[in-house]
Amino acid sequence: MALIQLTLRHAKRYWPFIAAVLVMQLLSTIAALWLPSLNAQIIDKGIAKGDTEFIWSTGGIMLLMSLGQVVTAVIAVYCGARAAMGIGRDLRREVYRKVDSLSTLEATKFGAGTLITRGTNDVQQVQMLVLMTLNFMVTAPIMAVGGIIMALREDAGMSWLVWASVAVLAVIVSFLVWLLLPLFRTMQDRVDAINGVLREQIMGIRVVRAFVREDFETDRYDVANRNITQVSVRVGQVFVLMFPVIMMVLHFATAAVLWFGGHRVDAGLVEVGSLTAFLQYLLQILMAVMMGVFMTMMIPRAVVCSERIAELLDSKSELEFPRSERVQTPQQGRVSFEGVTFGFPGAEEPVIRNVSFTAEPGRTTAIIGSTGAGKTVLLNLMLRLYDPQAGRITVDGQPVDMLTREQLASSLSLVPQRPYLFSGTIASNLRFGRSDATDEELWEALRVAQGDDFVREKEHGLEEPISQGGTSVSGGQRQRLSIARALVAKPLVYLFDDSFSALDVATDARLRAALPEATEGATTIIVAQRVSTITEADQILVVEAGEIVGRGTHDELLDSNEVYQEIVRSQMEEAEAA
Repeated sequence: MALIQLTLRHAKRYWPFIAAVLVMQLLSTIAALWLPSLNAQIIDKGIAKGDTEFIWSTGGIMLLMSLGQVVTAVIAVYCGARAAMGIGRDLRREVYRKVDSLSTLEATKFGAGTLITRGTNDVQQVQMLVLMTLNFMVTAPIMAVGGIIMALREDAGMSWLVWASVAVLAVIVSFLVWLLLPLFRTMQDRVDAINGVLREQIMGIRVVRAFVREDFETDRYDVANRNITQVSVRVGQVFVLMFPVIMMVLHFATAAVLWFGGHRVDAGLVEVGSLTAFLQYLLQILMAVMMGVFMTMMIPRAVVCSERIAELLDSKSELEFPRSERVQTPQQGRVSFEGVTFGFPGAEEPVIRNVSFTAEPGRTTAIIGSTGAGKTVLLNLMLRLYDPQAGRITVDGQPVDMLTREQLASSLSLVPQRPYLFSGTIASNLRFGRSDATDEELWEALRVAQGDDFVREKEHGLEEPISQGGTSVSGGQRQRLSIARALVAKPLVYLFDDSFSALDVATDARLRAALPEATEGATTIIVAQRVSTITEADQILVVEAGEIVGRGTHDELLDSNEVYQEIVRSQMEEAEAA
């Protein structure tokens, strides 16, 4: 059912091509069905009676019909390919848009490996089935039904051979489908598994080499590879049985026609030409059944793939953004948390509890705390990567869940804890937040982020190629480019999630000195590990076990908050802190 729904949903745009396929296939099949009858007439009326003129005229008609059959077949294949590839393109686009709309929790639930497989391999299987259906499945029933009619027209006395052959093949096909369906479902799961392992190993290749775990990871991949190989071999074993059995039925049917037909010719019940035509029609019928068998072999896997695609497309996103502006776009950037509580599904305790604070425009708010205290979660909630279970978050009094994606993106800009650059150039990455930024604005952002020096040293400057993930630059350079990207966007609120940890102390100091001028008038929220990064902040929030246990300036917290004092002592001497 899912396969039919997915196909029909995207086939509406391609009805002209599909209609052309149906017409061309019908014409081609009619020509193929009529040729054996004309051949029988040549044998019985032309050759037997020595009528050369009849042979030439009928033969000419057969040549024209053969030429027409070729032309219609070419047109049918072309139109079928256009329709199938278009349906596959639209389906991939829909899958991508769905994946793009998933919340962080939902994407994690599915897993990166299976999302990649569903958007590529699964769609390809459905696309291939559509192509084969338009090229073969349309022809097969027409050929089978037409062949039966024409065979009975030639000699109804041997019709039982047709029914017996088709019945035997139908039983064989049903049994093979019963064997293949669970195997194909298992195969797609194994494809997910091997994609997940391979993706993880490629992404973590540096860690693998740093800990000399190549052998261990190789063994992991070998296990996943063997698992999918075993299933593939079992599928291949079923396919190996299919064609010999079908050919055996085909040869037995041919022998039966010649045996029983020869006796009927000897008895004068049928002419030689009609027997020849009956044999050709029987072969056409069985070939049509073979095409149906081949298609049937593909259906189980496509059904499994379509169910997996439908499961993804039918999943309802927990985060739904308004499609049109319902509230006014924020103009100042005042961020407020009002009794916000959030916990991950299945967790025993919330990550943050009853958090309330306000970050004012033109001021810097810093968030500090131990690892796992919930600092990054606070920033993710502002960006609506998650929705709070209680309380609300507002920007200039407007709830973030009422803002469109565009309004939210123009209001807040994040520099993540783990910076990520996309394949392209330095300029294309910096313009990710604002596509109309000029080169002068890019250089200014790089200057503030302390990245203009190494960019100028590059051979191509702003047009220097960047590999996927930013692996062609160092960690510190990647961090500075990520900061510059946020500065280019010029949002109302800057969110720095421990964004200075990869910088040395001198670069960090220069960056913090240049940052206030670049972010003047905007709200700046910094999650930090180093106390030296936030000593000049207007407001420091101390987070412990998901709760705010202190707030104030550096000096105020140093005098009154034990948690902050402990953090300071762990990083510097008391005298240095003072």
